[in-house]
Amino acid sequence: MSLLRPSDEKQLADAVAWAAAGRNALEIVAGGGKRGFGRPVKTEYALDVSGIGGIVNYEAPELVLTARPATPLAEIKAELAARRQMLAFEPPDWRGLMGVNAEPTLGGVVACGLAGPRRVRAGSARDFLLGFSAVNGRGEIWKAGGKVVKNVTGYDMMKLIAGSFGTLSVLTEVTLKTTPRPESERTILLRGLADEVAPTTMARALNSPFEVSAVAHLPADVARRSSAARAGLGSVTALRLEGPAPSVAFRTEAIETLFGRGARLDDADSAALWEEIGEAHRLLPPAGRVVWRLCPTPSASVAVVDAVRARLASAEAYFDWGGGLAWLSLDANEAGLDAGAAVVRAAMKSHGGHATLVVAPEETRARVDVFEPEPAPLAALTARVRSGFDPVNVLNPGRMREGR
Repeated sequence: MSLLRPSDEKQLADAVAWAAAGRNALEIVAGGGKRGFGRPVKTEYALDVSGIGGIVNYEAPELVLTARPATPLAEIKAELAARRQMLAFEPPDWRGLMGVNAEPTLGGVVACGLAGPRRVRAGSARDFLLGFSAVNGRGEIWKAGGKVVKNVTGYDMMKLIAGSFGTLSVLTEVTLKTTPRPESERTILLRGLADEVAPTTMARALNSPFEVSAVAHLPADVARRSSAARAGLGSVTALRLEGPAPSVAFRTEAIETLFGRGARLDDADSAALWEEIGEAHRLLPPAGRVVWRLCPTPSASVAVVDAVRARLASAEAYFDWGGGLAWLSLDANEAGLDAGAAVVRAAMKSHGGHATLVVAPEETRARVDVFEPEPAPLAALTARVRSGFDPVNVLNPGRMREGR
């Protein structure tokens, strides 16, 4: 594979324009940590944007940060932490899950639309994207949004570009809204809840007036793998509270009045647990597995996993986002050539939601639908949008759907 390594936006635009003129498809890479997420891209050329990095501007009083896509996420987090700020959507580090050492980058997080446990309360990456610059499949530089929280600059392209996996345009600059870091955090651990009871408990916690910022349920087998949950033999249901210390103390008492006294993890210990939950790999069985990311109707999350387990006995799962996210692990041999897709998608169809195959061998990801299959009308709309940005299909062709 031949590499094209632009060092700035103009060189990147020229490279894409050259590719479009010759109909030379490009795989877009930066850190490379997400190459295994999605369908494999088979191209003769790779567009390496790792040279387009660095923080451009950080206006801490205005809660706005602008950076280039190859900026390491660790660099951004460190800069924000120095001002007691953070990215509220809590981008997860999936290096362990994907089995790579590549440093996560800002562009990869935005392009894949990732978010961690706080997503259920705060929103996803797209909800904090204020604006961006990018190069489309014609080699044209274009911009959307702005650098202020309130802007009315036209169509909300942020919602479209985030999670598009580099198939619409190549990001060259990203502006994000930041938020103050909470003064303190505490996680209340409710032990021993039956899995079928957990969705109702999580919903009650999220719908309470006590501003629970994250809720997850670890069944007994999963809880035992957690070094942060300090689990015994039973399940763990975790409720996180954040804010000023007196407020956290008051809300802790109120939550425990509703659900009973629980073990408490404060600050660093609490953060370690939610890091495990967001990263996933330490809570799931080790090698020889395929991993699915299910987004079911929260109340049906346990039923979905039970339906899969009835067909595939190796299934193990835990639940984040109040049940709106289930991490599902299957033995690769039992799952078969389709990585369990037929069973998983049948369960999702019965209960509502969508499923994404996150970890599987390359040949499997080339053979099955990694992302939820689209109904014909939606697929036609997707194709028209893709054609508008990339008419000759040069940017990450086949990354999300076969042939496009």
